[in-house]
Amino acid sequence: MHSDFGCHHQHDLEHWLRRARVVPILTLDEETDAEPVADALISGGIRVLEVTLRTSAGLPALQRLRRRFPKLVLAAGTVRSIEDYHSAIDAGADFAVSPGASHTLLRYGVTASIPLLPGVATPTELLKGFEFGYRGFKFFPAAASGGLPMVRSLLGPFAEAWLVPTGGISGEDAGTWLREPNVAAVGGTWLVPEERIRARDWPGLEQLAADTLRDLD
Repeated sequence: MHSDFGCHHQHDLEHWLRRARVVPILTLDEETDAEPVADALISGGIRVLEVTLRTSAGLPALQRLRRRFPKLVLAAGTVRSIEDYHSAIDAGADFAVSPGASHTLLRYGVTASIPLLPGVATPTELLKGFEFGYRGFKFFPAAASGGLPMVRSLLGPFAEAWLVPTGGISGEDAGTWLREPNVAAVGGTWLVPEERIRARDWPGLEQLAADTLRDLD
């Protein structure tokens, strides 16, 4: 089961990411933290959430969130293999996010039941994605790869591309990134700081989300 947001192609994905503007990137040590974290974020206005597969809690957390929040748009992050992709689909993710753009993942994502947002950081990687028909990409790691100047340089020969920069972005500069017309949304961990999750500071997470979205208006 997936959410009802109708994301079958990258075009649908771009629409929803532009509406969301920010995507919290959540890595959990305990799957039982998934529901209270998501509940706080949703209450703060978040509509798209990425849960990474970096820990063993990632897939169970996705499954729990899919059951509890059927309208929440869920991404499976750190998808590095076809096996990860299959697991993300089975867990109920609405789309998959990869840190890089391998030939195998790009080819599989073209016909998979949920779309892929492949990670890129260079013109060569963008060109490879374009050859497979992709137009949306995760720009990662955004700050370390040159930041906004690099984005503007990349988009010169790839004006049809749209990006979701992640890595080194904060609430303070999210708005600057989003003013770029080809930036659909930004992703980051600043909305789900580990110390607040460890402290079970759910009201704090809700306020952080609400403040971030308010500052973008």
